[in-house]
Amino acid sequence: MDLSNLKPAAGSVKTRKRVGRGQGSGHGGTSTRGHKGAKSRSGNRRKIGFEGGQMPLHRRVPKGGFKNRNRVEYTGINLDMLQILADRHGITNFTVETFIDKGLISKNELVKILGRGQLTTKVDVAAHAFSKKAQEAIEALGGVVTII
Repeated sequence: MDLSNLKPAAGSVKTRKRVGRGQGSGHGGTSTRGHKGAKSRSGNRRKIGFEGGQMPLHRRVPKGGFKNRNRVEYTGINLDMLQILADRHGITNFTVETFIDKGLISKNELVKILGRGQLTTKVDVAAHAFSKKAQEAIEALGGVVTII
């Protein structure tokens, strides 16, 4: 061991820059902020998206499309899913609560029964909407369609 191998004890040397603690620290005076300008002053915070006075990207890019505020969003459940539930769990009476229990929808979603797949079991279904094909398929097997 000699002087070239000496190192301070672990944790004794702090690497954090302590600014504004006098000229002797090397980080006094302007406290590493430079001279003048907004960034040297307290309370400086640029707005999100500010680009130095240039027109920000979110204002340069044209707006597009149309969002209908009155749109009713349905979660679709197909006939083949009803058949799978009927086969696996023996369910013949489907309500919104049944779909929530089986994890197909969350609590506040609206349900629309769609016509993909084959239905071979007589089922009674209560939902918010039905496609024509799905309604015909359910009623063809003697099932009951109820619109909530």
